[in-house]
Amino acid sequence: MIESRGNARIKKLQKLKKSARYRRQEGLFVIEGWKMTEEALRRGLVQTLYISTDVENKYKEKLSVPETTEVEILSGGLFRELSDTITPQGVMAAVSMPRYEKELLYQKKDAALLCLEDIQDPGNLGTMIRTAEGAGMTGIVLSGGCVDIFNPKVIRATMGSLLRVPFWYCDDLSTEVELLKKNHFTIYAAHLEGKSAYTGESYSGKVGLLIGNEAGGLSREISEKADKKIRIPMAGEVESLNAAVSAALLMYEVYRNRG
Repeated sequence: MIESRGNARIKKLQKLKKSARYRRQEGLFVIEGWKMTEEALRRGLVQTLYISTDVENKYKEKLSVPETTEVEILSGGLFRELSDTITPQGVMAAVSMPRYEKELLYQKKDAALLCLEDIQDPGNLGTMIRTAEGAGMTGIVLSGGCVDIFNPKVIRATMGSLLRVPFWYCDDLSTEVELLKKNHFTIYAAHLEGKSAYTGESYSGKVGLLIGNEAGGLSREISEKADKKIRIPMAGEVESLNAAVSAALLMYEVYRNRG
């Protein structure tokens, strides 16, 4: 049983939670809770499982743990110190980052991708990922300026969708959008200068939805790449909506149009 923060494994766990660079270097991130851990185990992604002594007697009953997966037992006090939640469930895991072949997503008939430029708020990104799954999106494209998708706050906000929605980061979103267009995607940009309301499009065929940074929206370079600029009508004196809300409206409009 591990009781000290000074333990080498605990130091690594803490570093994985705090440093995006270290996560990328190790190819690992940290999840917490029974449901998400169970799913990660089913997908063969769990490298090390961390169990609190508070749940030590029941974790083998609730989780199917392969023999190749390392299991570490932590004292209840240490686990609570490490947990990001107010009422920890006693289960945490170091998990391998999932990998996806974007070319396969390009080839999908009626593919629908959420394309994000420099989203900074972890809660916004997590909400978008969760909503993307609910709205049936086939994947998410993130610019290099977006917050790390494996940030613990992002992971919590996804409620497990992170393990089910394909995604990839691109070095240059402008180049990525051009590549999507060459693969017969119609690109829609949520934009204040949009001439038509977002409800006025059919969203048939392959679709890419562009959502910009919370503070500045889409850059001019990216918005000019869109085939169509669409707007969300506003009442009162509101100029724009939260990025995650805007993304949700567009994604569900695509979902509604596709029946």
